[in-house]
Amino acid sequence: MITANRRRLLAGAGMVALGNAWPAVAAGQGDAAARPDLFIGTGGHGHTFPGPSMPFGMVQLGPDTNNAGWDACSGYHVDDGSIMGFSHTHLSGTGIGDMLDVLVVPTRGPLQLQPGAVDRPDEGYRQRFSDEHAEPGYYRVKLETGVLAELTVTERTGLHRYHFPAGPGHILIDFAHCKQEKPDEPIRIENASLDLAEDGTLTGSRQVFRWAEGRCIHFALQMSRKPDRVAFFGDGDKPLPDGARSAKGQRLKVALFFDDAGARPIQLRTGISAVDVAGARAALAGEAPGWNFDAARAAAGAAWSKELAGIAVRGGTADQRRIMASALYHCLLAPQLFVDRDGRTMGMDGKVHSLPPGERAFTAYSLWDTYRALHPLLTIIQPDRAALMTRDLIRQTQQSPYGPPVWPLQGKETGCMIGWHAVSVLAEAQAKGIKADYAAAWPAIRRRAFDPAMPDVDSTLGRNFYYDLGYIPADKIWESVSRTQEYAYDDWAMARLAQAVGASEDATRLRGRSRNYRNVIDPAIGFARPRFADGSWWKDYDPIQIGHDPKRHRDYTEANGWQATFLTQHDIYGLIDHFGGDAAFEKKLDSFFNAPSTLPDNAPPDISGLVGQYAHGNEPDQHAAYLYAYCGAPAKAQAMVRWLLTEMYKAAPDGVIGNDDCGQMSAWFVLSALGFYPVDPVSALYVLGSPLFDEATVDLGQGRRLVVRAQGNGPDRPYVQSVTWNGRAHSRNWISHDMLMQGGELVFVMGARPSGFGVAKRDRPPSFGIQPA
Repeated sequence: MITANRRRLLAGAGMVALGNAWPAVAAGQGDAAARPDLFIGTGGHGHTFPGPSMPFGMVQLGPDTNNAGWDACSGYHVDDGSIMGFSHTHLSGTGIGDMLDVLVVPTRGPLQLQPGAVDRPDEGYRQRFSDEHAEPGYYRVKLETGVLAELTVTERTGLHRYHFPAGPGHILIDFAHCKQEKPDEPIRIENASLDLAEDGTLTGSRQVFRWAEGRCIHFALQMSRKPDRVAFFGDGDKPLPDGARSAKGQRLKVALFFDDAGARPIQLRTGISAVDVAGARAALAGEAPGWNFDAARAAAGAAWSKELAGIAVRGGTADQRRIMASALYHCLLAPQLFVDRDGRTMGMDGKVHSLPPGERAFTAYSLWDTYRALHPLLTIIQPDRAALMTRDLIRQTQQSPYGPPVWPLQGKETGCMIGWHAVSVLAEAQAKGIKADYAAAWPAIRRRAFDPAMPDVDSTLGRNFYYDLGYIPADKIWESVSRTQEYAYDDWAMARLAQAVGASEDATRLRGRSRNYRNVIDPAIGFARPRFADGSWWKDYDPIQIGHDPKRHRDYTEANGWQATFLTQHDIYGLIDHFGGDAAFEKKLDSFFNAPSTLPDNAPPDISGLVGQYAHGNEPDQHAAYLYAYCGAPAKAQAMVRWLLTEMYKAAPDGVIGNDDCGQMSAWFVLSALGFYPVDPVSALYVLGSPLFDEATVDLGQGRRLVVRAQGNGPDRPYVQSVTWNGRAHSRNWISHDMLMQGGELVFVMGARPSGFGVAKRDRPPSFGIQPA
């Protein structure tokens, strides 16, 4: 069983259109336009990849430098030094790996069927490389055998163009290639097949049992040149007889040989489907009917230019503008399209479904991470896609035997992390006026909320204790403290949905139960603390520890006692009261950000980017700096947010302090740099922070624009002195989604010293529906 977990400070303030055609062009006041740097996040533990994709594309093509180990989650790490080949599916920024389907290896010399170890690239088909270049929609690299590889994409197809030196060469399709934890881990693959049709189309299918256990992938691949000979290989790399045109088994490969590979470029086009080979063939016919690689590249670049132009910024440093452009790019990679051109998709019930015209299905919803900032950002900059995803999550909730998902991948619920945070995305969408049939999802959501007999996955364990005791005992279920707190947040989200569909009694019950988080925060010591089934607390408590019995299991999810103490998002004033009032809460926050940055030896690597005990490199506390706004100390929020923006991100491969997690780390940067953040997404409001750029313009669609100006801004001027909205004084330290989406000008006046802005109780953000008097 895969556990429900994943895997120092970085140095980092012109109108810039994020997404002009490459190369960058000049923009207002002589500033150079920023281009996304696709290598940001490919080093350290960012786990991003630099290959081409369309925005939210189904095919995410790119180089694989390694497929084993934690830092190979995306298939690429900038330090690996050699490339195995180019596969068609990747995950961006995750802490667990999968995908890497249909590896294409263009090379010369004797045929090698194994890649060899990353530290011994000469022992297999790996190749060292140089002259690597990546931009949205296009990737190019020179391999050591002299092959120049170029890649681009459509939504469902990957396009390759290989320039070989004169003489023979070959292309290996390694259909056994997939993500592994260790190089010798035997990943289970079933029902694999390869077939070469009379028209020269190579098709294949397989079922992979890794993270998304039992997911299916089908492909259809065509070549611009007919190979001079073809060799198929079965399980154990056993060669099949000469003349074979198909293979069946588990771990299959096929080699395509060209006597004069360098005579002219060899192009490949590959369509994929999760439904069947016919869907993959249809992708080729509909999206890549010819061999015009340059036209496809231009179309992909134009698509990215359009999407990235949705935010333009002026001011800051060149590096900060590059970080902003790159962060926005990473926010538009996932969730990924998961539907064939004819509307067929693989449902969460294992059945093929046909979507109504105009609808879309998506996968790679990293909801434990992305409900916090990515999905709120998409409701602003991608409202139409946010609506498509809302309706898709309703369908997935209806289809899945587990109800609302938490980490669905390729039609499978992985059960990764904790909770069922699809309900947060749905409740937020409902609160923001996104039209969808929320009532259709309610029966399955209600079962998850109240029915202990509903099937559980790792992410939902302990519900019976939660229902009966009001908390999850640490001596019964692992990660009990975090589960209690996050189940409480999901109760808050489900209460919103219940009210929306007319289930008022359920809504009242869920709102009350959403305060269960208090049952694992011991007011006597002011910390989130493991509690046992008999009601007693762990007596030898140490807030830096991750569990009362670290040899068996953890009490927190990718966190420790310090970080879990501030996990609550929806009932901040209740949390403040639990600590004894504003002054005590502010002091506790001060201690949090100033405590020694020590961790136990068994701490997971996800706890990274420490500021005191605050861990910016992981999700549980990414709202914590904004909590100062609720206790009357907004200047401390402004200073900390600005510090995190400038110190936790940099324009380098290791420029993301933790896993990017399908865009969540990037979304925190984008929203915070704009000057506001959704502490509680379900509330549909944003807490004001400290805008990084002098000016930002956001395209809201339908001819509306949001312009955020920071007058008197500078590296040493992070403090908000006053705010106006559309020319009128705005004393509140928050703004609603509805106001923002009307468009207009949000103007901050910045200064070098704290001011009284947002201190008064009447100007603090609402929480739990409560506006301080």
